[in-house]
Amino acid sequence: MAKLKLGAIVDDKPVKVSIELSAAVHRDLAAYAQVLARETGVSVGDPVKLISPMIERFMATDRGFAKARRDHQNGRQPIPMPAQPKN
Repeated sequence: MAKLKLGAIVDDKPVKVSIELSAAVHRDLAAYAQVLARETGVSVGDPVKLISPMIERFMATDRGFAKARRDHQNGRQPIPMPAQPKN
């Protein structure tokens, strides 16, 4: 049995975003979805549904981000906002 970083996907109200993936990343995402379905017994359906939980898991385990967030919440340092794209 594989030790995956993701568990079963919880159905939550989504926010629509647009993202462009390389073909290699999309193939890996599809393969990951197959392994996850085999491990959990629950089909993911569209592998794109994995992107949000993967990003969530990544941010939850990023120690640098956690520290910056704590510092921001304690008023010690602001989290810089990303530049807004120009239309």
